Amino acid sequence: MSIKLEDELNVGSLAKLIDDYKADKESVYNTWFAGSEDRLKAFRAIRTGVKDTFTSIANDCFGNDFRGSPLEVVMTAITEQKQVFVGAAHAFYWKPKLRIPDIYENEDNKRKFGNFLESCYSSTKEDQVIEQLSKLAGFKIKGLGPAVANMIYFLHPTIVLPFNTAMVNGFNALLNEKVKLGSWESYFAMRETCVRINSLPEIKAKLSKDLGAIAGLLFELGCGRLVIEGNVPAILAAENEKAKKAAKSRHEEVQSELAEESEHTRVQHMLIKIGRALGLDVHVARNDKHKSCAGESFAQLTVSEIPPLGLDDDVRDMISLIDVLWIDKATKIIVSAFEVEKSTSIYSGILRMEDLVRSLPERNCSLYLVAPDAREKEVVAQFQRPSFKNALADVSLSFIPFSELTKHCDSLCRLGDDHRIMRKLARHCTCTT
Repeated sequence: MSIKLEDELNVGSLAKLIDDYKADKESVYNTWFAGSEDRLKAFRAIRTGVKDTFTSIANDCFGNDFRGSPLEVVMTAITEQKQVFVGAAHAFYWKPKLRIPDIYENEDNKRKFGNFLESCYSSTKEDQVIEQLSKLAGFKIKGLGPAVANMIYFLHPTIVLPFNTAMVNGFNALLNEKVKLGSWESYFAMRETCVRINSLPEIKAKLSKDLGAIAGLLFELGCGRLVIEGNVPAILAAENEKAKKAAKSRHEEVQSELAEESEHTRVQHMLIKIGRALGLDVHVARNDKHKSCAGESFAQLTVSEIPPLGLDDDVRDMISLIDVLWIDKATKIIVSAFEVEKSTSIYSGILRMEDLVRSLPERNCSLYLVAPDAREKEVVAQFQRPSFKNALADVSLSFIPFSELTKHCDSLCRLGDDHRIMRKLARHCTCTT
């Protein structure tokens, strides 16, 4: 699509603004972004500090205050990055009267923060990093807001936009917006807009894929060192509107996924509690061991490995992804297997359990699909697939609705004495020919 002349002039006004920014020898572009070797050296130190932070949280040695924690080391390295990040550590200072940010005394929030840092550290793609930011926003941890972007920027400078008061003021001045400093929604919209502006053909060659360059521009505008001449560029306003919609849509999508994941975790937790109450060892899917629910760590409630069972490595890896396994303590036999399917594929869950039952010497393991009540017809339809009816003809495969498990969880923990009690709760859909 061709750009109208007036739009070309508007982009031209932004291009001139960028030229002025880069020409100013005292601007942060020259003193921090492009002209500082210390900035480049800081990336490694901060990355190492972030790793130390999430490792200390995982090892329960993080502490209950910002002072003296590995996080203080990280934020000190960040605040040393010229005037751009002065005050960046304030968001993480422990404020006892307000009990914020709530990552020092609240163990569950501390773990969520640690998992967030670890996931961002190991992520390599834009959608992965933005998903982690959206998940953290969805946790609504008191006092922990978009200021964390200043940390993640040093892990992913081409993906994450730094965020502070001056940058917000500069963004609002440039686009005549009303972005709020502590608002995650505002941050996602602001970041999306900056990425779009940064990608405009007339602009991309003037700045950098590293979002620190455009962040520095916003910083100078917010500090009043750069002055916008003329009207707000119309093309930027249009990009901003598109960006806000895209950011909102992405955020809502991630929040929906987060809600489903939370429900999945809650159901897993109930199955872990019941299994332990019945005197069984419990194994949770290896990719879920980091989770916690109601302040209880899955890793501490469950065994670290499934029994040897003489399985091939590939089969063992597949079985270790089953959501919950109940194991007899004495015989080390898997007596029950549960797949929790909130919205994911029921078909793939049954395949994992088929791999399990085919690998066992005797087919005496009870298999259960645990899913929302509304998915019962879908579950039954999958049970009736010819391939499953033949392969699992002599296997106990049943459906447990979320509502029934929730209703009877406490009673099962208190009164249950054998794993077979779950058969009374389940709706039997055994695959029979």
